[in-house]
Amino acid sequence: MFSYQSIKQYHTELLAGTTSCTEAVQYYLQQIEARRHLNAYLYVYAEEALQKAAALDAQRQAGIPMGKLHGVVIALKDVIAYKDHPLTAASRMLNNFTPVFNATAVERLLAEDAIIIGATNCDEFAMGSTNENSAYGKVLNALDETRVPGGSSGGSAVAVQAGLCMASLGSDTGGSVRQPADFCGVVGLKPTYGRISRHGLIAYASSFDQIGIFGSNIPDVALLLEVMAGADNYDSTVAPNAVDSYSNLEPLPAKPLRIGYFKEALESPALDKEIGDNILAFTGKLRAEGHTVEAIDFEFLDYIVPAYYILTTAEASSNLSRYDGVKYGHRDLGKKESLTDFYCATRSEGFGWEVKKRIMLGTFVLSAGYYDAYFTKAQQVRKLLVEKIKLIFNDFDAILLPTAPSTAFTIGEKTEDPISMYLADIFTVFSNLTGIPTISIPLFWHSNGMPYGLQIMTNQFEELYLLRLSHKWMNQFRHAG
Repeated sequence: MFSYQSIKQYHTELLAGTTSCTEAVQYYLQQIEARRHLNAYLYVYAEEALQKAAALDAQRQAGIPMGKLHGVVIALKDVIAYKDHPLTAASRMLNNFTPVFNATAVERLLAEDAIIIGATNCDEFAMGSTNENSAYGKVLNALDETRVPGGSSGGSAVAVQAGLCMASLGSDTGGSVRQPADFCGVVGLKPTYGRISRHGLIAYASSFDQIGIFGSNIPDVALLLEVMAGADNYDSTVAPNAVDSYSNLEPLPAKPLRIGYFKEALESPALDKEIGDNILAFTGKLRAEGHTVEAIDFEFLDYIVPAYYILTTAEASSNLSRYDGVKYGHRDLGKKESLTDFYCATRSEGFGWEVKKRIMLGTFVLSAGYYDAYFTKAQQVRKLLVEKIKLIFNDFDAILLPTAPSTAFTIGEKTEDPISMYLADIFTVFSNLTGIPTISIPLFWHSNGMPYGLQIMTNQFEELYLLRLSHKWMNQFRHAG
C-alpha cells in the first residue's frame, strides 16, 4: 500500500520502481473520498490528476529527467488561480467563475511536474480564523471533528493533516497559514512579503497577502518555496532578490544562537497557561545548549491587532469593490430602478456576513472625518513596527512566539464573539505588518490532546536560515511538550 513520508523518499521509490505517480494519485483520491465529510476540498480533479500521473510515469520510464516536483500531489486554496478550473474564494459571489490564466506560483509548480489534485475550502475571500465562513460549509479538524481547523486556509491545512495530499498552498494575510498549521499539527510557512508572486492570488489586502505553504516536514516546504520564489513580470511587488537553494538544509554553523522572545506575549492573559509554560521551558532548553535567549520588551503588542484590522479592512473595501455583478460573478436578476440598487442587491446576496462586515469597517475608516483618526494612525503604527523589527534583528538571529493563544477551539465557540475571534490573531499579524518571514512548526502536544506549534521569525529574505533552524528544532524537539 502507498505511504508517504517526504518528497525525497517518494522520488527514491519512483526511481526504484516500487511505486508510481498513478499509485500515489489513486491513493489520495481514495483518501479524499473516504474523508469527504471533513469538507477540506471544494473541487477534486480526479480524471485530470490520473492522466497527468500516467503521463509522468511514461516520461520517467522513457528516461526523461524528472522535475523537482515530479508527481508531487498538491492542493490549492480556492483563492489561487488554476487555468480553466473553478475559482470561487469560497463565496457565492464567484460561483461558476473560471480563470483564464494560472497564478505564477501554480505555473512554476506545473513546470516542475507537480500534480494539482484539487481546490481546498477556506473562509470566504480569506476572511476568517476558523473556516466557518465558507459559503460551502465549514471544514472539520481531522484530529477532533468537534473543533475548528483554523483559518482562513483551513481546508489546505486539513488536506495535509489528514493525508489528502503531499503538500498544499494557502494564503497568509494575518496568520491564515500559520494559525491553521498550528491547530492541525503541520508545518506552515509565510515567506517574506514579495518572495512569492501574488499574480493570480485573489486579493484581500494587497500589502499583506502572501502565498504560503503547508507540509508535513521542513524539506518539502523548502523545496516548494525554492520552486515558486522569485521575480515575476506580472507582479511589481515581487522582490528581485536572488532565490536561495532553500532545499539545501545543511546544518547551521556550530555557534551559539541569539534568540529573542516578546516578554509581553508570553505574559499575555490571552495566552493558554500550558502553552506559555511549555514555550518558556523550551527557551530553557536552548539556554542549556549554550544559546543566548532573552526577553524583549515590546510595548506595541496591544496596538498590532487594531492596526492590522484597520489597514486590512481598508484595503479589502477597495479590492472587493470590483465584485459588482457587471463583468463577472454573481448577479441579481431582479428588476431594479437604478444601478445603485443593482449593486446593493448583488453584493448583499453574493457576499457573506463576515466579508460584508469587513468591507463596511474598511469603508468607514477610509471615510472623510475618520481617515486621519484611524487609517493614518494605523499606518504610523505599522511604520513604528517596521523600524522596531529592524533594531531587534540587529541583536538577534530569530524571534520566538506562540502561534496562537490556544489550541483549536470548538466549532461555534467564537462565532458570536467577533472581538475574541480577532484578538486570537494577536501573535500572527505582526509578521504581516512588518513583511518578515515566519514559520509555525508543530513541536508540542497539549494535555487536551491537541497539537500546537512554535512560531519562529527571522529578518526579511532570511528564509534559508529560518528553514535550517526549523529543520534542526523539528528533528531535535518535536513533541517536546
